[in-house]
Amino acid sequence: MATISNVVTNTCCASPTPLLRRRATAMALRVQLVLAVAVVVPALGVAAGGATLGVNYGQVADNLPPPQAAAMLLRALNATKVKLYDADARVLSAFAGSGADFTVGLPDRLVPRLAADPSAAAAWVRANILPHIPATSITAVTVGNEVLTGNDSAMLRSLLPAMQSLHAALAACNLTSRVAVTTAHSLAVLSSSFPPSSAAFRRELLPYMAPLLAFLAKTGSPFLINAYPYFAYKGDPEHVDLNYVLFEANAGVGDPATGLRYDNMLHAQVDAVRAAICRANYGKAVEIRVSETGWPSRGDDDEAGATPENAARYNGNLMRLVAQGKGTPAAPGEALQVYVFALFNEDMKPGPASERHYGLFKPDGTPAYDVGVKAPTIGGSWKGRANGTSGGGAGGLVVAEGPGGADGAGQGTGFYTVSAAAHKVKRWRCWESLFATVVLVMASGLCWS
Repeated sequence: MATISNVVTNTCCASPTPLLRRRATAMALRVQLVLAVAVVVPALGVAAGGATLGVNYGQVADNLPPPQAAAMLLRALNATKVKLYDADARVLSAFAGSGADFTVGLPDRLVPRLAADPSAAAAWVRANILPHIPATSITAVTVGNEVLTGNDSAMLRSLLPAMQSLHAALAACNLTSRVAVTTAHSLAVLSSSFPPSSAAFRRELLPYMAPLLAFLAKTGSPFLINAYPYFAYKGDPEHVDLNYVLFEANAGVGDPATGLRYDNMLHAQVDAVRAAICRANYGKAVEIRVSETGWPSRGDDDEAGATPENAARYNGNLMRLVAQGKGTPAAPGEALQVYVFALFNEDMKPGPASERHYGLFKPDGTPAYDVGVKAPTIGGSWKGRANGTSGGGAGGLVVAEGPGGADGAGQGTGFYTVSAAAHKVKRWRCWESLFATVVLVMASGLCWS
């Protein structure tokens, strides 16, 4: 079978020009990405309950393909949700018209500025949100990442005011019904996590957490938690059951206070957060989403469990669990949204070797390991195309990215995640989309004036 480059050369009947060689290379990369998807995830989609699976798309690397190639990879996966840690214009433009819903990030360094100057929030919205909607669907903004577990007291005090300023800027553009404002937390916000029903937020964080929860409840925004059972296993492999953290058959662990039984650690961690929120009296009004989780395929000698086999078991089983639309033992009827870490391996991430090996794919688009998921798909009108065929509906993986250049633009430096949407994605008919475009253009004009 002739390669793409050979076809181009033979058609020209001469040595290919540099331009043709570049085009041939780009075409070959696109084909390789699509074929890689077909190998690793033959038919990812959504369950009858409407849960979808997503991935974070980060760029802390010097060898990743361009956003256009990543967009093709995600379209082939039927990705309908993408999570970025910045508002990289290249990525948002590459996904224009794809039908994917984006969560974008406002980097930590901008949090104090928005808290001190509400006009900075308006400027950020004009520069990073308005140019991309409605062509690219932006549904949420995360303000900072794991701010409350940092050691910068000024940042802690600035977090909620920055979120309020951003929400006000979006309200001025009539966008609060479309774009939620939230922030992601580490599990370290909890003073304890087991048994889940006994969990509570750290006492010193309550002065910040309580008003933040009130803001989320008032605005209908989700509470985001970064949860990694891998860290628990890595820290104590002798006593943590590997099957329990990998979603495989095990005896399970019971919560004596509630009588609930947990057969995997991720659900126990989520219900611990749920209990902490309930203890702060905002449990029923705030949705919980897992904004990061994953398993590394490689690590240093002292990083127990970081192998391709375990990564395939964790992410593969997680994808199947999400595809079934299951909730946690404490909320079985609420399909859990999950953002898996990550789309690509990133060779420039600092820290232990595991940090550079969370990707589902290598930078060339080939699978880091075989997840082997064959979740059912459902019909839909999502505009994504893969290999000339329409996307399989409102299912698939989700991508996310990290802190970028000045004011959220430029090279991303974030993390990856997979997201399971708890609600079925609604696709508008053509006339509805046109009407929405007119409304958003009018709103944008008000904001620019």
